[in-house]
Parts: sequence; C-alpha cells; structure tokens
Amino acid sequence: MLAKRIIPCLDIKDGRTVKGVNFENLRDAGDAVELGEYYAKNGADELVFLDITATNEKRKTLSELVKKIAVKVNIPFTVGGGISSVDDVSLLLDSGADKISINTSAVKNPNLISDLAKRFGSQCVVVSIDAKQTNNSWKIFLNGGKTATDIGAFQWAKEAEQRGAGEILLTSMNHDGAKNGFAIELTEKIASSLSIPVIASGGAGTMEHFTEVFTKGKADAALAASIFHFKEIEIAELKKFLKEKGIPIRTNMKSFA
Repeated sequence: MLAKRIIPCLDIKDGRTVKGVNFENLRDAGDAVELGEYYAKNGADELVFLDITATNEKRKTLSELVKKIAVKVNIPFTVGGGISSVDDVSLLLDSGADKISINTSAVKNPNLISDLAKRFGSQCVVVSIDAKQTNNSWKIFLNGGKTATDIGAFQWAKEAEQRGAGEILLTSMNHDGAKNGFAIELTEKIASSLSIPVIASGGAGTMEHFTEVFTKGKADAALAASIFHFKEIEIAELKKFLKEKGIPIRTNMKSFA
C-alpha cells in the first residue's frame, strides 16, 4: 500500500482563508500565505489553495498570491479557481504552483483536460469534483457548488481519467464542513474504479474519520480544512495516530524520523 497523504485545503477569498458548512456561511480562518507556511513546517504532505470566488465572480486566480506562497512553502501545492485555459495554467506554474485544479471549466470544455495533460503532463492536472447526493444519485455541481447538473459523479470521474487527469479531488457537498465523516461509499466506488489517485474531501471531524476513508474508502489522500485551521486536530498528532493504526503515512517531519 502506498503512503497516504494528509492535505490541508485553504479556500481563498480576497487573499484570506475562509471556511463554511456545505459551501455556505463562510468565516475567516486566517492569512493564506501564513497558514500555508505553517502547514508546510508542521507535517502536511501537500497543500491545496482554491480561490472560491474566482468562478463565481469571473475573476482569475492571482498569480501574485501563488508567488508569495511559493516563497514560503517547500512542499507541493495545487492551485485552483477560475482556471480555463492553457495560458492560465502556464502563468500559475511559472509563478510556482506544482499542480492546478480545474472544475467548472473542465465540465464545460472537457477537451481542456486533454490539452493541459498534453502540454504540462497529467501529474499537473487535478480535476475537482463537487458532488451532491440527491434522490439516491450523486450529481456534480459547478460554480462553487451553486449550479446543478445532470452529470453523474461516477461517469465524470471516469471520463476525466480517460482524458488525462492525473488526480481526482472528490468533495461531497453533503458532508462538507459537517465533521460527521467522509462520504465513504462514494469515495470507495470512485477510487476502486480509477487507476489514478483520489483525494477525499468533505466531512473530516475526527482522527478516526481519516482511518475510515483510507481503509474502507480506499482514498489515496485525505483533505480537510476547518479542523486544521482552527487547531481541532494537529497534523503531527494525526500522523502519529494513523501510524499506530497501521496506515502507511509519509514521514516528512523530524518527530517521525
């Protein structure tokens, strides 16, 4: 079994980190660059920065923020929000990002996935999927969870892989911010059907939830926000807990040497 990754997610609005519940009722969680630096020094395996207003307000992710992050962070980080072209990605990668995340733009123009994979390599392309369960089926939502579609989450994940995505960032809108656990069945079904890594997102509230998503959910990585931002769970303690449970983790902290 490959080592599992722990990934803090920083939702960005006007340069600040924010967090809500079910994609609503946002509250401030601190400076994005400072938080990113903190996590990089305290055991995070990777980071994800998502400009959550970029799609809604038709603004591009600011390359200046990426440059500031790159100077302070020495672990891989992914940037998403408002990315819709090869030029957008080129600018962000040149500014210091390691990967980019696309969501709405990929659904509207699936060829974008292929274009980016061919130009920059699949390892740079993360396709984010915001899924919501309605009437016993999982459908994907666009524009920061505000626009419903009839596209099934499972079929879209498979198509994204076929078009060249290197990774899937899977968020359950039903579970997001609720801290009642990840969407295990959804994650397991998608992870089992793909050959690329799946990052589980939405619902982390306890250390046991991470154990569950790595074992039953078959996730390759687990992403969380508020429990890390508000110090409810420290990454070092989480990694120690997972190690004791027999789950392989990356030992990128001195305390794990």
